[in-house]
Amino acid sequence: MKSPKIGIAGKSGTSVRSDCRIEIQLTGTGGLDIAVTSKVDQLYGGQIREQISGLADHFKIKNAKIIVEDYGALPFIISARFEAALKIADPDEKNSFVPELLEQNKYGSHKEKMRRSRLYLPGNEPKFFVNAGLHKPDGIILDLEDSVAPAEKFAASFLVRNSLCAVDFYGAERMVRINQLPRGLEDLEFIVPYNVHVILIPKCESAEDVKKVEAKVEEIKKKHKITSDVYFMPIIESAKGVLKSFDIATSSDHICSLAIGLEDYTADLGTQRTLEGKESFFARSMVVNAARAAAVQPIDTVFSDVSDMDGLMASVVEAKSLGFEGKGCIHPRQIDPIHKAFAPAPEEIEKAKKIVAAYKEAEKSGSGVVALGSKMIDAPVVKRAQRTIRLAVQNGLLNENEI
Repeated sequence: MKSPKIGIAGKSGTSVRSDCRIEIQLTGTGGLDIAVTSKVDQLYGGQIREQISGLADHFKIKNAKIIVEDYGALPFIISARFEAALKIADPDEKNSFVPELLEQNKYGSHKEKMRRSRLYLPGNEPKFFVNAGLHKPDGIILDLEDSVAPAEKFAASFLVRNSLCAVDFYGAERMVRINQLPRGLEDLEFIVPYNVHVILIPKCESAEDVKKVEAKVEEIKKKHKITSDVYFMPIIESAKGVLKSFDIATSSDHICSLAIGLEDYTADLGTQRTLEGKESFFARSMVVNAARAAAVQPIDTVFSDVSDMDGLMASVVEAKSLGFEGKGCIHPRQIDPIHKAFAPAPEEIEKAKKIVAAYKEAEKSGSGVVALGSKMIDAPVVKRAQRTIRLAVQNGLLNENEI
């Protein structure tokens, strides 16, 4: 006699919050036996039982023992855990249960969007998802790669998919870091149909890596009749990737940014990452140059010490001086300092306004010479001033009417 097929997804324990653990045993006989324990049973126990029964009906489960340990999970989390547990128990199950995409999540993005900050959220920790957008990062990354243990990656895919549908990110760009290829290609089925804006491609080492992702994305878009753009942010994390960074940056018209990840890069070099960053100066400069040459945004690595705010500010100032436009965040408290550090300083804005005004006056008079007082202004200086003005407007430091 065959043993019952068992699937388990989710977490349990006193430290767990906003999650649940679901165990499904497909018994073949005996009907449905549903057991629910919940820390909020008095308020929501009936709704949880009703949802589990509805999910069993949706998946046409007639005979099973279903055990639910709930720690305050929202319905989209419960359904993600249920589906993952079922598909672990029965890998041949092809049906899905996907929440409806929230109306406020149907907005699109664009290639030149400001990406000063991107907040990483572990894809298997739903407790971080719901309020992440309130911290106002430019982008939120639901991570399927390094922050998710190998044994939890399958279940995390359902959580990320359901979160893209059901969580209000309050206008933050919707990003997902997929797994390293080839596994990352499987992740695309869970994110492309659900209005992801940017796909982060980790440990990217060649143009071919990007082209594989692009081909799979286009296949899924065609299948689901998706017309909105999906952008790519390759992450350079190895010596080979650094040397191939320009090829990578120019491998697709859908690349919006080129990022660097220094933990893996320094490990690849066989050295340690330091605050001074001498060991990564070459790599960071290469990535900035490759990005600028390809007309995409260069994005710096994360600053890993969340308690060192002075160190963070120094790191962002250095990144800005090298030409980077954004930085990764691993904690919400890092977002505001990053935004302030990447914004133009008041004196930069005032100087840029004068240069742009002088340039406009020269254009108006038909003069080919731009002067500010007794000083001649070269074209690159005008270009830099125009960029400063754009950044000031984007950061809300300058009204377009003031230009």
